[in-house]
Amino acid sequence: MTAPILPKTRLLALTFAGLIAASPALAHHPMGGMTPATFTQGLLSGFGHPVIGLDHLAALVGVGLVSSRFARGLTLPAFWVVAMAAGVGLHLMSADLPFAEALVALSVVVIGLAATMRTTLPYALIAALFAAGGAVHGYALGESIVGAESTPLVAYLVGLVAVQTALTTGIALAARSLAKGSLAAPSLQLRLAGLAVAVTGVATLALPAFA
Repeated sequence: MTAPILPKTRLLALTFAGLIAASPALAHHPMGGMTPATFTQGLLSGFGHPVIGLDHLAALVGVGLVSSRFARGLTLPAFWVVAMAAGVGLHLMSADLPFAEALVALSVVVIGLAATMRTTLPYALIAALFAAGGAVHGYALGESIVGAESTPLVAYLVGLVAVQTALTTGIALAARSLAKGSLAAPSLQLRLAGLAVAVTGVATLALPAFA
């Protein structure tokens, strides 16, 4: 009876470990604070930035968890990724987004809470949530590439799209394979993983108050 629970427990443990291991101090400095100057630097920065940023990583975990709840769930991360790329573009065009960091943290909270719900929210609502969240995160991610030449800029975007697509769809597939019963009613372990995402967002939101 305990065997089926073990993989889900491991998934929850990996979720917590991955979120805790991400260093907030490095969240906006994938190249040590330097603007990427080559294709390789841009690509590595794009790969690393969403992963070493605690808030960004938590959001990607949440996107995967929520996407696993839908029959067409593997199409949902596309809303996040496309909007994320648009958000980077907005930052590069010097568009002003007030309270961007707070909005990033708030989006993590909302996505995490969506993953804890026992009933599935409408597909269109989740798509809109992912699009809004992706745009905000993309705007924040664009900060580290401002001032870069076109070659590292393109590489950075390629890296961002690749790593976020891989993580969100991979987590969605893993969560779905471990789901027990209806997709609309996730297991306790998967709901706790969503709660971990929401708590991460709350902690990120509260950090400036203790800085």
